[in-house]
Amino acid sequence: MRKVRMHGYDGPSALRLDEVPAPVAGPGELLIRVEAAGLTLPVLKVLNGFGEVPLPHTPGGDLVGRVAAVGEGVDGCRVGDRVGGVVFQDLYADLVPVQAALVTPVPEEVAAADALAVVRSGLVALAALRAGRLERGDSVLITAAAGGVGHLAVQLARALGASRVVAAVGSAAKAEFVRGLGADEVVRYQDADWGAPVDLVVDSVGGAVLQRAAEALVPFGRLVVNSGAGGTLDAGVLLRGMHTVTGLSMARLSRLRPGLIESHRAELWALLADGALRPVSARFPLERAAEAAEVLAARANLGKVLLDLSLKPTA
Repeated sequence: MRKVRMHGYDGPSALRLDEVPAPVAGPGELLIRVEAAGLTLPVLKVLNGFGEVPLPHTPGGDLVGRVAAVGEGVDGCRVGDRVGGVVFQDLYADLVPVQAALVTPVPEEVAAADALAVVRSGLVALAALRAGRLERGDSVLITAAAGGVGHLAVQLARALGASRVVAAVGSAAKAEFVRGLGADEVVRYQDADWGAPVDLVVDSVGGAVLQRAAEALVPFGRLVVNSGAGGTLDAGVLLRGMHTVTGLSMARLSRLRPGLIESHRAELWALLADGALRPVSARFPLERAAEAAEVLAARANLGKVLLDLSLKPTA
């Protein structure tokens, strides 16, 4: 079968398409025939040597596909079922073994790219807004607003009743895109003025942007931090503004509040069916995985970057 593997630590160019033996479903696992697989920023860290994984290696991430085989001890799933979920490695391939506990059903009528967006990125976006206690009439600022999570957070904020949605992006070239998703205002990270303060900021960038996010809040405003990039906050700003800061870890939320995760998923599928959520994806065939990673590394994507295994490579 086909499998994309990294053969070095020199970024996206380390990815190559190899032919390898097909895996089998082990105990507690499902073997998934992949329809679509997502590329995310943590993948770029691995490609650049973070963790120094043994080579060759295939990173993990989110996927949508159909069950091709059921491992010993797995109940509730059958061959042919359509599911979505996450794996921690060996993702970019025709067949992928996945822990059965890490998948969830996917509606038959939903396109693979849209389903992939909901399964992970949409879940993060909604969890962040809910963690920030978004209320109807609130004003919201979303950083990384043109990305896989951010472009869905903009739409969700609007659907959940935000009175004003501000999209923060890295370049003016993305302004038209996020306005088309429902953003009322667009700011760039480097702009001196981010406009009137907001009730809630969802930050997926971190670093120097994190402090700007806190400074963009009204008194008693809330900041939700969803970035693995780190960053520091001036406690004085938090004290003077009486701000609340909440960290969001999807892994811990899934372990500690699984019922909340299921509730979020049901809400997302309903919003998608109603047309309130319109995922946007940059789709690449498996053979062009390195190109897809380059687009993500350049922050040139509008929406989610994914590998669509139904696509054929072009000459």
